[in-house]
Amino acid sequence: MMESFVFPGLTTRVVFGSGTMARAEEEIRRLGHDRVLVLSTPHQKADAEKLAGTIGALAAGVFAGATMHTPVEITDTAVEAFRASGATAVISLGGGSTTGLGKAIALRTGADQVVIPTTYAGSEMTDILGETSAGEKTTRRSPDIRPETVIYDVDLTLSLPVALTVTSAMNAIAHAMEAFYAPDRNPVIVLMIKDAMVAFRDGIPRLIEDPHDRAARSKALYAAWCCSTALGYVQMALHHKLAHVFGGSFDTPHAETHAILLPYTAAFNEAAVPELLTPIAEAFGGGSAGGGLWDFAKSVGSPLSLKAIGISEDDLDRATAIAVRNAYANPRPINPGSIRELLQTAWEGRRPGD
Repeated sequence: MMESFVFPGLTTRVVFGSGTMARAEEEIRRLGHDRVLVLSTPHQKADAEKLAGTIGALAAGVFAGATMHTPVEITDTAVEAFRASGATAVISLGGGSTTGLGKAIALRTGADQVVIPTTYAGSEMTDILGETSAGEKTTRRSPDIRPETVIYDVDLTLSLPVALTVTSAMNAIAHAMEAFYAPDRNPVIVLMIKDAMVAFRDGIPRLIEDPHDRAARSKALYAAWCCSTALGYVQMALHHKLAHVFGGSFDTPHAETHAILLPYTAAFNEAAVPELLTPIAEAFGGGSAGGGLWDFAKSVGSPLSLKAIGISEDDLDRATAIAVRNAYANPRPINPGSIRELLQTAWEGRRPGD
């Protein structure tokens, strides 16, 4: 008998293909705007300026100050720049840092957003904003945060470095992993993320061999869209909570943190709902979802331990305390002892279950 479910429908317009960034002006005008601020990180400033040049008079300027974990002080500066520019919309070109800044501006000003992702990390389809202030990261959800349009251009991913290809893909897989057991999951999302697991499993090894393999890039970007959609339409749980703890309170790199935690958080919840994570175990092998993800991560050169990104063993007690401070839904009950054990395994980089 089919489980009861609610499918809210997908509201963000998606433009997918090769060379689709050329449609940015068309999409901005379609939303009814004639002045747009282009956003990027400092590293992608030249790309943002090139985009601004291609949309001509539509560009109200470039703000290239986006940074990891969306600090509120950066957002305050960006909002001032947005208002001074006379723009009524933003184009966010880049990964999660730039997408997060665009969302923060939109939430404060009502601006429409067009997002052009250049990685697989996957926050572009979501109504989620994580912001950092005073050493802690807080997350909120609102319809006002969700971008109006996302332009996926396979061409922009052809130069994505292999290391970032791997970690941003693992980050995306983490969204899907939690969506499999989300209490508000539905058949549409589950079908999408099942497809995404296979696409990443087959696509990422090919990209390690040939980063310019256009067919593999297309497969991976499609998988990223599926995973981002899952992140945006169902609840997340323990994995994302822990990633925000380390990112917000220990300033760890976003994609690497998700990639490292993924096998361990999967194994933790698999103990409670193994049947819901069976699609991951079947896609990646290894006899279990946690073990299969660890094996895949190792095979593609993804980082496997919190120690590798600068977390000390002494930090684990503080991280545990922050993680259990507030109650939140998760398939398996959360308590300080079990979380501390999970983090110890992740710090050491041991294969789950071994």
